[in-house]
Amino acid sequence: MTLLPTAAKTAPPPRPRANARSRMNTLVGWGFAGPFVAVFALVFLAPIGYSVYLTLFRDRLVGGRSFVGLDNYVQALTDPRFWDGFSNVALFLAVQVPIMLGISLLVALAIDSGRLYGTSFFRIAIFLPYAVPAVVASLLWGFMYGTRFGLVGNINDAFGVSLPNPLSPSLVLASIGNIVTWEFVGYNMLIFYAALRVVPRSLYEAAAIDGAGEWRIVLSVKLPAIRGALVIATIFSIIGSFQLFNEPSILQKLAPNAITNDFTPNLYTYSLSFAGQQHNYAATVAIVMGVITAIIAYAVQLRGMRKKG
Repeated sequence: MTLLPTAAKTAPPPRPRANARSRMNTLVGWGFAGPFVAVFALVFLAPIGYSVYLTLFRDRLVGGRSFVGLDNYVQALTDPRFWDGFSNVALFLAVQVPIMLGISLLVALAIDSGRLYGTSFFRIAIFLPYAVPAVVASLLWGFMYGTRFGLVGNINDAFGVSLPNPLSPSLVLASIGNIVTWEFVGYNMLIFYAALRVVPRSLYEAAAIDGAGEWRIVLSVKLPAIRGALVIATIFSIIGSFQLFNEPSILQKLAPNAITNDFTPNLYTYSLSFAGQQHNYAATVAIVMGVITAIIAYAVQLRGMRKKG
Protein backbone atom coordinates (compact mmCIF):
# COMPACT_ATOMS: atom_id res chain seq x y z
CA MET A 1 0.00 0.00 0.00
CA THR A 2 1.55 3.31 -1.05
CA LEU A 3 0.93 6.60 0.69
CA LEU A 4 0.14 9.55 -1.48
CA PRO A 5 2.21 12.62 -0.61
CA THR A 6 0.13 15.36 1.00
CA ALA A 7 -0.06 18.62 -0.81
CA ALA A 8 2.37 21.13 0.66
CA LYS A 9 0.82 24.28 1.98
CA THR A 10 1.84 27.18 -0.16
CA ALA A 11 1.88 30.80 0.92
CA PRO A 12 -0.82 32.99 -0.58
CA PRO A 13 0.36 34.95 -3.58
CA PRO A 14 1.39 38.52 -2.87
CA ARG A 15 -1.13 41.25 -3.43
CA PRO A 16 0.52 43.81 -5.62
CA ARG A 17 -2.48 46.12 -5.49
CA ALA A 18 -2.45 46.24 -1.69
CA ASN A 19 1.31 46.90 -1.63
CA ALA A 20 0.98 49.63 -4.21
CA ARG A 21 -1.87 51.20 -2.25
CA SER A 22 0.21 51.12 0.95
CA ARG A 23 3.12 52.81 -0.81
CA MET A 24 0.79 55.39 -2.26
CA ASN A 25 -0.63 56.16 1.20
CA THR A 26 2.90 56.52 2.54
CA LEU A 27 3.80 58.94 -0.23
CA VAL A 28 0.64 60.94 0.35
CA GLY A 29 1.40 61.09 4.08
CA TRP A 30 4.92 62.33 3.44
CA GLY A 31 3.50 64.83 0.97
CA PHE A 32 1.44 66.38 3.75
CA ALA A 33 4.12 66.09 6.47
CA GLY A 34 7.12 66.85 4.26
CA PRO A 35 6.86 70.67 4.25
CA PHE A 36 6.51 70.76 8.04
CA VAL A 37 9.44 68.36 8.53
CA ALA A 38 11.60 70.45 6.21
CA VAL A 39 10.75 73.73 7.95
CA PHE A 40 11.16 72.10 11.38
CA ALA A 41 14.58 70.78 10.45
CA LEU A 42 15.62 74.13 8.96
CA VAL A 43 14.49 76.48 11.74
CA PHE A 44 14.79 74.19 14.79
CA LEU A 45 17.10 71.22 14.37
CA ALA A 46 19.72 72.96 12.25
CA PRO A 47 20.27 75.90 14.68
CA ILE A 48 20.52 73.50 17.62
CA GLY A 49 23.00 71.34 15.75
CA TYR A 50 25.08 74.38 14.80
CA SER A 51 25.00 75.63 18.41
CA VAL A 52 26.23 72.26 19.66
CA TYR A 53 28.98 72.41 17.05
CA LEU A 54 30.04 75.86 18.30
CA THR A 55 30.29 74.61 21.88
CA LEU A 56 33.13 72.26 20.89
CA PHE A 57 35.44 75.10 19.82
CA ARG A 58 36.94 78.21 21.34
CA ASP A 59 38.28 81.36 19.69
CA ARG A 60 41.78 82.27 20.87
CA LEU A 61 43.72 85.47 20.34
CA VAL A 62 46.61 83.43 19.01
CA GLY A 63 45.87 80.50 16.75
CA GLY A 64 42.25 81.31 15.92
CA ARG A 65 39.51 78.77 16.53
CA SER A 66 40.60 75.52 18.13
CA PHE A 67 38.82 72.35 19.15
CA VAL A 68 38.41 72.08 22.95
CA GLY A 69 35.94 69.21 23.31
CA LEU A 70 33.87 69.53 26.48
CA ASP A 71 35.98 72.25 28.09
CA ASN A 72 33.29 74.88 27.49
CA TYR A 73 30.71 72.74 29.29
CA VAL A 74 33.05 72.28 32.26
CA GLN A 75 33.58 76.02 32.38
CA ALA A 76 29.84 76.72 32.24
CA LEU A 77 29.02 74.25 35.00
CA THR A 78 31.63 75.85 37.26
CA ASP A 79 30.88 79.46 36.28
CA PRO A 80 29.62 81.41 39.34
CA ARG A 81 28.05 84.09 37.14
CA PHE A 82 25.91 81.48 35.40
CA TRP A 83 24.77 79.98 38.69
CA ASP A 84 24.01 83.43 40.12
CA GLY A 85 21.65 84.04 37.22
CA PHE A 86 20.20 80.57 37.58
CA SER A 87 19.51 81.15 41.28
CA ASN A 88 17.59 84.33 40.38
CA VAL A 89 15.31 82.56 37.92
CA ALA A 90 14.92 79.60 40.30
CA LEU A 91 13.75 81.96 43.06
CA PHE A 92 11.54 83.74 40.54
CA LEU A 93 10.02 80.39 39.54
CA ALA A 94 9.43 79.25 43.12
CA VAL A 95 7.62 82.45 44.15
CA GLN A 96 6.06 84.02 41.06
CA VAL A 97 4.69 80.96 39.26
CA PRO A 98 2.50 79.68 42.16
CA ILE A 99 1.14 83.20 42.75
CA MET A 100 0.38 83.73 39.06
CA LEU A 101 -1.25 80.32 38.57
CA GLY A 102 -3.22 80.69 41.80
CA ILE A 103 -4.66 84.05 40.71
CA SER A 104 -5.42 82.67 37.24
CA LEU A 105 -7.20 79.66 38.72
CA LEU A 106 -9.30 81.78 41.10
CA VAL A 107 -10.34 84.08 38.26
CA ALA A 108 -11.22 81.13 36.00
CA LEU A 109 -13.31 79.53 38.76
CA ALA A 110 -15.09 82.81 39.44
CA ILE A 111 -15.96 83.31 35.77
CA ASP A 112 -17.04 79.67 35.37
CA SER A 113 -19.23 79.75 38.47
CA GLY A 114 -21.96 81.68 36.68
CA ARG A 115 -22.45 83.98 39.68
CA LEU A 116 -20.23 86.77 38.42
CA TYR A 117 -21.98 89.54 36.54
CA GLY A 118 -20.33 90.78 33.37
CA THR A 119 -18.26 87.66 32.79
CA SER A 120 -17.50 88.63 29.18
CA PHE A 121 -16.11 91.99 30.28
CA PHE A 122 -13.95 90.49 33.02
CA ARG A 123 -12.69 87.73 30.73
CA ILE A 124 -11.57 90.24 28.07
CA ALA A 125 -10.23 92.76 30.59
CA ILE A 126 -8.08 90.18 32.37
CA PHE A 127 -6.81 88.69 29.12
CA LEU A 128 -6.04 92.09 27.56
CA PRO A 129 -2.59 92.58 29.21
CA TYR A 130 -1.38 89.45 27.43
CA ALA A 131 -1.90 91.31 24.14
CA VAL A 132 0.58 93.99 25.27
CA PRO A 133 4.11 93.19 24.03
CA ALA A 134 6.58 92.37 26.78
CA VAL A 135 8.81 95.30 25.81
CA VAL A 136 5.93 97.76 26.06
CA ALA A 137 4.78 96.26 29.36
CA SER A 138 8.29 96.51 30.79
CA LEU A 139 8.62 100.14 29.74
CA LEU A 140 5.16 100.94 31.12
CA TRP A 141 5.83 99.42 34.53
CA GLY A 142 9.42 100.66 34.57
CA PHE A 143 8.31 104.26 34.35
CA MET A 144 5.67 103.68 37.01
CA TYR A 145 8.37 102.23 39.27
CA GLY A 146 10.56 105.34 38.90
CA THR A 147 11.20 107.26 42.13
CA ARG A 148 12.22 110.48 40.35
CA PHE A 149 9.89 110.60 37.35
CA GLY A 150 7.30 107.83 37.76
CA LEU A 151 4.26 106.95 39.79
CA VAL A 152 6.24 106.06 42.92
CA GLY A 153 8.04 109.40 42.77
CA ASN A 154 4.78 111.29 42.28
CA ILE A 155 3.23 109.57 45.29
CA ASN A 156 6.27 110.42 47.39
CA ASP A 157 6.06 114.08 46.37
CA ALA A 158 2.28 114.34 46.74
CA PHE A 159 1.97 112.75 50.18
CA GLY A 160 5.41 113.47 51.59
CA VAL A 161 6.22 109.80 52.07
CA SER A 162 9.19 107.69 51.08
CA LEU A 163 8.04 104.47 49.43
CA PRO A 164 10.62 101.75 48.86
CA ASN A 165 12.29 101.87 45.48
CA PRO A 166 10.84 99.00 43.38
CA LEU A 167 14.01 99.02 41.27
CA SER A 168 16.40 98.58 44.18
CA PRO A 169 18.55 95.43 44.26
CA SER A 170 16.41 93.89 47.01
CA LEU A 171 13.07 94.50 45.26
CA VAL A 172 13.82 94.38 41.54
CA LEU A 173 13.13 90.64 41.22
CA ALA A 174 9.73 91.08 42.86
CA SER A 175 9.03 94.04 40.56
CA ILE A 176 9.81 91.89 37.52
CA GLY A 177 7.56 89.17 38.94
CA ASN A 178 4.75 91.71 39.20
CA ILE A 179 5.16 92.62 35.52
CA VAL A 180 5.17 88.99 34.39
CA THR A 181 2.15 88.19 36.57
CA TRP A 182 0.26 91.15 35.09
CA GLU A 183 1.09 89.93 31.60
CA PHE A 184 0.29 86.22 31.91
CA VAL A 185 -2.58 85.93 34.40
CA GLY A 186 -5.06 86.30 31.56
CA TYR A 187 -3.28 83.74 29.38
CA ASN A 188 -3.34 81.06 32.08
CA MET A 189 -6.87 82.03 33.07
CA LEU A 190 -7.99 81.29 29.52
CA ILE A 191 -6.37 77.83 29.66
CA PHE A 192 -8.14 77.00 32.93
CA TYR A 193 -11.45 78.47 31.82
CA ALA A 194 -11.40 76.49 28.55
CA ALA A 195 -10.74 73.30 30.53
CA LEU A 196 -13.57 74.07 32.95
CA ARG A 197 -16.05 74.62 30.11
CA VAL A 198 -15.65 71.04 28.84
CA VAL A 199 -16.27 69.42 32.23
CA PRO A 200 -19.67 67.65 32.06
CA ARG A 201 -22.30 69.58 34.00
CA SER A 202 -23.77 66.27 35.10
CA LEU A 203 -20.83 65.88 37.49
CA TYR A 204 -21.77 69.13 39.22
CA GLU A 205 -25.41 68.10 39.43
CA ALA A 206 -24.51 64.70 40.88
CA ALA A 207 -22.23 66.31 43.48
CA ALA A 208 -24.94 68.82 44.42
CA ILE A 209 -27.48 66.02 44.83
CA ASP A 210 -25.04 64.26 47.17
CA GLY A 211 -25.00 67.40 49.30
CA ALA A 212 -21.65 68.85 48.21
CA GLY A 213 -21.22 72.61 48.60
CA GLU A 214 -19.47 74.97 46.23
CA TRP A 215 -16.01 74.49 47.75
CA ARG A 216 -16.44 70.72 47.83
CA ILE A 217 -17.39 70.75 44.14
CA VAL A 218 -14.32 72.85 43.37
CA LEU A 219 -11.94 70.59 45.31
CA SER A 220 -13.44 67.23 44.40
CA VAL A 221 -14.80 67.78 40.89
CA LYS A 222 -13.40 70.84 39.12
CA LEU A 223 -9.75 70.67 40.12
CA PRO A 224 -9.32 66.94 39.36
CA ALA A 225 -11.10 67.44 36.03
CA ILE A 226 -8.68 70.18 34.87
CA ARG A 227 -5.50 68.57 36.21
CA GLY A 228 -4.16 68.23 32.68
CA ALA A 229 -4.60 71.98 32.09
CA LEU A 230 -2.87 72.70 35.40
CA VAL A 231 0.11 70.59 34.36
CA ILE A 232 0.32 72.27 30.95
CA ALA A 233 0.14 75.77 32.44
CA THR A 234 2.79 74.85 34.99
CA ILE A 235 5.14 73.54 32.29
CA PHE A 236 4.64 76.67 30.18
CA SER A 237 5.32 78.85 33.22
CA ILE A 238 8.49 76.94 34.11
CA ILE A 239 9.81 77.31 30.58
CA GLY A 240 8.88 81.00 30.56
CA SER A 241 10.63 81.58 33.88
CA PHE A 242 13.89 80.06 32.66
CA GLN A 243 13.59 82.13 29.47
CA LEU A 244 13.29 85.39 31.41
CA PHE A 245 14.95 88.07 29.30
CA ASN A 246 12.75 90.91 28.01
CA GLU A 247 11.75 92.40 31.36
CA PRO A 248 15.22 92.53 32.98
CA SER A 249 16.79 93.63 29.70
CA ILE A 250 14.47 96.66 29.46
CA LEU A 251 14.64 97.51 33.16
CA GLN A 252 18.43 97.29 33.14
CA LYS A 253 18.60 100.78 31.65
CA LEU A 254 16.54 102.12 34.56
CA ALA A 255 18.27 100.09 37.29
CA PRO A 256 21.85 99.34 36.17
CA ASN A 257 23.01 98.78 39.75
CA ALA A 258 20.30 96.21 40.44
CA ILE A 259 20.25 94.30 37.14
CA THR A 260 23.67 93.16 36.00
CA ASN A 261 24.64 91.40 32.81
CA ASP A 262 24.35 88.02 34.54
CA PHE A 263 21.02 88.69 36.24
CA THR A 264 19.46 85.79 34.29
CA PRO A 265 21.11 83.06 32.20
CA ASN A 266 19.56 84.41 29.00
CA LEU A 267 20.78 87.92 29.76
CA TYR A 268 24.21 86.48 30.51
CA THR A 269 24.19 84.60 27.20
CA TYR A 270 23.21 87.76 25.34
CA SER A 271 25.98 89.80 26.95
CA LEU A 272 28.55 87.09 26.22
CA SER A 273 27.61 86.88 22.57
CA PHE A 274 26.95 90.49 21.58
CA ALA A 275 29.05 92.43 24.09
CA GLY A 276 31.87 90.02 24.82
CA GLN A 277 32.06 88.38 21.38
CA GLN A 278 32.33 84.97 23.10
CA HIS A 279 30.01 83.15 20.73
CA ASN A 280 31.23 79.66 21.55
CA TYR A 281 30.87 80.03 25.28
CA ALA A 282 27.51 81.81 24.86
CA ALA A 283 26.24 78.85 22.85
CA THR A 284 27.45 76.53 25.61
CA VAL A 285 25.57 78.43 28.31
CA ALA A 286 22.44 78.38 26.14
CA ILE A 287 22.69 74.62 25.57
CA VAL A 288 23.24 73.92 29.27
CA MET A 289 20.28 76.09 30.23
CA GLY A 290 18.11 74.42 27.60
CA VAL A 291 18.96 70.96 28.90
CA ILE A 292 18.21 71.99 32.50
CA THR A 293 14.88 73.50 31.44
CA ALA A 294 13.91 70.39 29.48
CA ILE A 295 14.75 68.10 32.42
CA ILE A 296 12.73 70.12 34.92
CA ALA A 297 9.76 70.49 32.55
CA TYR A 298 9.81 66.74 31.82
CA ALA A 299 9.96 65.94 35.54
CA VAL A 300 6.91 68.12 36.19
CA GLN A 301 5.02 66.51 33.31
CA LEU A 302 5.92 63.01 34.50
CA ARG A 303 4.80 63.84 38.03
CA GLY A 304 1.53 65.26 36.72
CA MET A 305 0.85 62.17 34.58
CA ARG A 306 1.50 59.86 37.54
CA LYS A 307 -0.96 61.76 39.71
CA LYS A 308 -3.51 61.67 36.92
CA GLY A 309 -3.09 57.91 36.56
